[in-house]
Amino acid sequence: MSERPNLQAWTITVLVFLFMLTNYADKAVFGLSSTHIIKDLHLSHAQFGQLGSAFFLLFSISGVIIGFLANRANTKGIMLGMSIVWALALLPLSFVGTFSALFWSRVVLGAAEGPAFPIAVHAVYKWFGDSHRALPTSLVACGAAVGTGVIAPLLTWVITQYGWHATFGLLGVVGLTWAVLWLLVGADGPVASSAESDALVTRISYWRLIFSRTMIGVCLAGFAAYWIIALNIVWLANYLIKAMHLSPGEAAWIIAVPSILQMILAPALAYLSQKLTAFGVSTRVSRGLLGTACVVIAGGAMICLSIVGMGVAKVVLVGLSFSIGSVIFTLGATLIGEISPAPQRAAMLGIMNSFHTLAGLFAPIAMGFVVDIGTDPVAGFRTGYIDAGLLVVVLGLTAAMLINPAADLARFRRAAVTRLQAMG
Repeated sequence: MSERPNLQAWTITVLVFLFMLTNYADKAVFGLSSTHIIKDLHLSHAQFGQLGSAFFLLFSISGVIIGFLANRANTKGIMLGMSIVWALALLPLSFVGTFSALFWSRVVLGAAEGPAFPIAVHAVYKWFGDSHRALPTSLVACGAAVGTGVIAPLLTWVITQYGWHATFGLLGVVGLTWAVLWLLVGADGPVASSAESDALVTRISYWRLIFSRTMIGVCLAGFAAYWIIALNIVWLANYLIKAMHLSPGEAAWIIAVPSILQMILAPALAYLSQKLTAFGVSTRVSRGLLGTACVVIAGGAMICLSIVGMGVAKVVLVGLSFSIGSVIFTLGATLIGEISPAPQRAAMLGIMNSFHTLAGLFAPIAMGFVVDIGTDPVAGFRTGYIDAGLLVVVLGLTAAMLINPAADLARFRRAAVTRLQAMG
C-alpha cells in the first residue's frame, strides 16, 4: 500500500489529537487547581511540588515498558487501555480530597500517561511514511497545547463554579468518552517500514541506537523542553496568581497564550522542516538545528520573563518561553523515526520520551524548594525561572552540536556490513 496519507490516515490523526488533548487536560487541571488544593489541604509550596512530581514517579519507566510492548502489540488496544486507566485514576478525586489520595491518583495517572506521546506518534507513523510525518506529528503535539492551555479558561470556570473535585471527575468522564470513540473508529495503519530503512539495516542493537549522537541530542533537547512543560503544568498558574497578583480567570487566559502560539508554531515549523527536507536540505539542519534553535529561544525567553514586569512584554515572553521549545518533540520524534528500523521504532520513541519526561520528576520539586527558601515568593519564582532558562539554553546548544542522523545511519550501515562479513 502507498505510504501517501489518505482520509482514514487523517481521521486517525484527529482521534490521536483528541487523545493527546485529553492527556494534557488531565495534567493541566492539577496546576489550574493549585491555589484551591494548597488552601484546602493546607500545603506548603514544597509539598505541592511533591504532588506535582508524584505524577512522574513511574511516568518514565512505564514509557519504556509500553514502548517495547508496542513493538509487538496492537497500538489500538494499548491506547484504549491507557485511556480507561486515566479515567479510573481521576474519577475517585471527584469525592475524595486528601494528600494521600491525590498522591496515589497522580502516581497511577502518570504511569498510564507516561507512554502517551510515543504511542500516539507510533500510531500516526503507521499511517504516514517518513517524508510525510512531520506535519501530522505536529498536529498530535498540538493536542497537548490545546489540553494544556486553550481549554484552561473552561477548566478554570468549572473549578471556580463547581470546585476542583468536580473538574477532576468531569475529565474522567471525558476520558471514558474518548475510549468508546476509539473502540469504534480506531485502527492500526498499514505502513510497516520507514523510508530511511534499507535491506541492509533491518535491525540495530539498542546499545548503538540509544548511544547514537542523534538519540543523545534529541534526549537532551527534549529534557530541556519538558522541564519547561513541567513548570507550566505545575507552577505557571500559581506564579501568575501569587507572584503577579492576577485573578484565577486572568491567569487562565494568559496560560492559554502559549498553547495558542504552539498551535501556530508547531505545524508551521513542521511544514517548514518538511519542505526543507523535500528541497534536499539535510535532516541535521531541517530537523535537528531547527528544533534545537527553538529550545534555545525558549530558554532565553524564560530568563527574560523572570525580570520583566507585568505587561504586554511579559505576556509575550510567557507565550514564547512555554510554547516554542515544544517543537523539538515533533522534530525529535521524526529524527528518532528516521534512524530506527520500524520493528524497533516504538521502543526507541518510548525510551526517548521517558528520558524527556524525567524532567517532570525534578522540575516541580526544584521550583517548589527555590520558592520556599526565602520569605518572598516573587524573588523565589524569579530565581527559579532564571535557573531553568539557563539550563534549557545550555542543553539546547549541546543538543545542536550532537544531532547528526546521516552520520548515525552511515555508522549503522558500516556495522551491518562488518557483521555480515564476519558471518560470511
